[in-house]
Amino acid sequence: MRILVIGYGSIGARHSRIAASLGMEVACVSSNADCPYPRFKRIDEAQSAFGPQHVIVANPTARHTGVVNELAHTGFNGNVLVEKPVYGGSDERANVDGMRVYVAYNLRFHPLVQALRERIHDLPEFYSASLRAGQYLPQWRPGTDYRQSYSARLDQGGGVLRDLSHELDLALWLCGPAKRVAALGGHFSDLEIQSDDVYSTLSVNERCPAVSVSINYLDRMPQRSIALNGPGLTAALDLVRGTLDINGKITHIQAERDATYTAQLQAFVRDDASTLCTLAEGIDVVRFIGAAEQAARRSAWIPL
Repeated sequence: MRILVIGYGSIGARHSRIAASLGMEVACVSSNADCPYPRFKRIDEAQSAFGPQHVIVANPTARHTGVVNELAHTGFNGNVLVEKPVYGGSDERANVDGMRVYVAYNLRFHPLVQALRERIHDLPEFYSASLRAGQYLPQWRPGTDYRQSYSARLDQGGGVLRDLSHELDLALWLCGPAKRVAALGGHFSDLEIQSDDVYSTLSVNERCPAVSVSINYLDRMPQRSIALNGPGLTAALDLVRGTLDINGKITHIQAERDATYTAQLQAFVRDDASTLCTLAEGIDVVRFIGAAEQAARRSAWIPL
């Protein structure tokens, strides 16, 4: 099985390493001379010489649309996994004719997230949901200058609202489509970046009338949690500690760091869409991001 990874930064390297560990033949499109796999300068060269069956798009968000369009131009007709978020802006769309496109929201594959979703599957609605994530940006990528990362640059698709959009995807996946959103966010700290470092959103969703998401680049003690209240149910999920507490009954699962990426890749190459984020769902996240930015600028509720 041949898989082409476009982009060999930290996430592209992770995807490549995991694919190789699963016995896949890996090649990359990258200018990074440290890439240990067969390397091509252009997508059309890779398509002609390597003939991939699957493609992972792992370059900066701002380039995703152009890369997918280029894949379509080469006639590629396999599966494509695009790193999150799928597009940089809510008005962007790529030509995906002949391709099956998924978005890499790998936290869906965490066993505790799946256990929570299974537990709430039959509930018609929740009363409230709260999702939180934060990590100190200078500590994200050891050995690199955070000020030079794409995360620091809004023009490359950086900023916490896009970087930590896992929480937005999980909010929609668990609580249903959003109907309207209010938000506060921006660059509030002393981090030397040109992008947003704090965002809080409040939305009315199909299954829950009060969904809050709080994300930041500032927590020196990493945070990633979900809290839900519903009929006969209080659930608290802590992905950092590896615990799921449902009505006082605690389940412990400390997933190895690559586990969700591995499970996602295996589902991707099988074309198993039962847990994978579909293109339509990925676009819903991008639309939510655009609405949240508009809500923050206008200090108003924005319909979706």
